[in-house]
Parts: sequence; C-alpha cells; structure tokens
Amino acid sequence: MKTYKNLYPQICDFINLYRAYRAAARGKRGRPDVAAFEFDLESNLLRLQEELLHHTYRPGPYRHFTIFSPKRRKVSAAPFRDRVVHHALVCVIEPIFERRFIHDSYACRVGKGTHAALDRCQTFARWRPYVLQCDVKQFFPAVDHVILRRILARPIADEDVLWLIDRILDSGAGVLANEYDMVYFPGDDLLAALRPRGLPIGNLTSQFWANCLLNELDQFVKRELRCPHYIRYVDDFLLFHEDKRILHCWRLAIGEFLTSLRLTLHEREARVYPVMTGIPFLGFRVYPDHRRLKRTNGVRFGHRLRWLITQYAAGEIDFEQLTAVVQGWVNHARYGDTWGLRRALLSADRIPAGGGF
Repeated sequence: MKTYKNLYPQICDFINLYRAYRAAARGKRGRPDVAAFEFDLESNLLRLQEELLHHTYRPGPYRHFTIFSPKRRKVSAAPFRDRVVHHALVCVIEPIFERRFIHDSYACRVGKGTHAALDRCQTFARWRPYVLQCDVKQFFPAVDHVILRRILARPIADEDVLWLIDRILDSGAGVLANEYDMVYFPGDDLLAALRPRGLPIGNLTSQFWANCLLNELDQFVKRELRCPHYIRYVDDFLLFHEDKRILHCWRLAIGEFLTSLRLTLHEREARVYPVMTGIPFLGFRVYPDHRRLKRTNGVRFGHRLRWLITQYAAGEIDFEQLTAVVQGWVNHARYGDTWGLRRALLSADRIPAGGGF
C-alpha cells in the first residue's frame, strides 16, 4: 500500500484554511458564531494556522442537542473554528481514501448521495429476487478509536497529520457514552469498557471516518463474499442475490466479520426477504418498478408545513423562507411516486397565494 508523507503543510496552508472556512460557512453565514469568526477572518485564520503549526491547537467543547426525526439521536456541534479545521483536514486526506472506496458506497461522497443510492437499489431489485438488509447496532457510539486510528494510519505516514487526527478523535471520546450499550468481544477483560470510542454525530470528520472504517466491511463483502450487488449508505447496507440461502450464510459471515471491528450487527433488523415486498431504504420503500415515500415522512412534513404556514401568517418568516423549505422537501419526495401526496399536501387551500409548488 502506498503511503503519504508531507501532508501537514498542505493542511496548514493559508489558502487551504480559507477554503475550509468557506466550506464550513456555506449556508450558515447568518449564525452568530460564523459571523463572529468572519468579522476578523484573516486574524482568526492566521491564529488557527499558528496553533496547528506549533501543535498548540486544542478543540473546544461541543454543544449538544437531541433530534427526534426520523429517530432519536444526540447531535454534537463543534465550535466553528474546529469545523474549519475538520474541513481543512478532510480536504487533504479524503482523496487518499476516496480511491480506495468501492463504487457503491453512497454517503458523504461527491457525486453520490441518497438519490443515487435509491437508483442503484432499484436497479439491483430488478436484477435479483432477494435482498439481505442489515445495519450496524449503535454505530457512531460504538466506533473504537484504536481500530479507526489504525486504519487511518495505514496510508498516512505523516506523524503531524496523525497528531491532528488524535486531537479530533480525543475531543469526541465519550461524547456518546450514554448512547452505547457495552458489548464484550472474545478475549476482552473488564478494561474493555474503558476503551475510547464514539464519533460525535455532526462532525464532518465523523462522516468521513465512518466511510474509512466501514470500507473494511465493503472490501470484505466484495473480495471475500464476492457479492457484486451490494450497497452501503453509512451503516445501512443491502446485499442482493438470487438464492436466499446464500444471503442467510452471508448474514452470519458479516456478523462474524464485524466483531473484528468491534462492531455488532443489529440482529433484529438483519433479515432476508423478496424484493417484491418492497425495500425500506433511506426514507422510501423501493420496489423493482416503483418507489413510495414512507408514510411517516409525509406525516412529518404535513405537521411541519402547518407550523411554517402559521409562522408565515404571523410574520415570523417571509415567503422566501417558506418556499425554500417546501421546495427542499418536494425535490426529495419527487424521487418517489408521490404526485398524489404532493398535490394533497400542497393544495391551494393549504399554501398561501404565490405558491406554485
């Protein structure tokens, strides 16, 4: 495997830090922490550069909040200056790992995403009659730092870059401790409970490192199981085959392999079934010849739409803000057979004059 050195000067380069600031601020420039950083932008970037060069950089405390849609998750937001560092790091090291990723890994990658994954899922559902659907139990809270760090260090031979990775990893250790149910693996003693683990949901680095870690699973499925029809989106993944007995065997093999990463398969969710019954995936139910938006998605948007219209009527938001939210949902929902749903939710008696969605 080729290794890479002299990466750290690229991360600390002022132009790279400026581009990282632009990426981190995209769509968020009205927020107080972003505006405060931008107010004295050059000085803040120079100070950040000096801290990185002299190894005095220390990540700040996270701000935590809980979201309940589509499921309960604890999200951890890093200070804005730390998010700039995350972008600066990922910008330099992502291409190194990107060329090692398989084609059918779709989360947090340029040119991929939810809709491309749905298209691929439907294509495979037309080609193969059975699917094995799996996900990793408590994935982000369960990520073991020692294993992840070992994977990241394989191609990166720059100790300064590894120092920065360690600082970011350490800042997230224990953030999701209350979300993790301790699992002991073969050979563990009681000290296993003290292993640093967990990636804060909300960090760019967490999303990228999830792909780096689960690329090990991708390579196992492709090289060892030799499954040509496989899709992964973060920790949700699908395997397709014409023989359901083979899929059951693969389910056992995947569960065993994940233990090498100190991860566990969500046993109750791992199941084999015919694709004709529909595959619940990324908010849709995918059939070989059509897709339907999950009912809960339409219900949630209906509630949100009523709340937004109430805010608009009270003058708390303007029509452009209302439009942006509605258009965002419409652009997602149109990837399924949702014409009737969209017509019902966005009828003239619901939307203020000037709609036209």
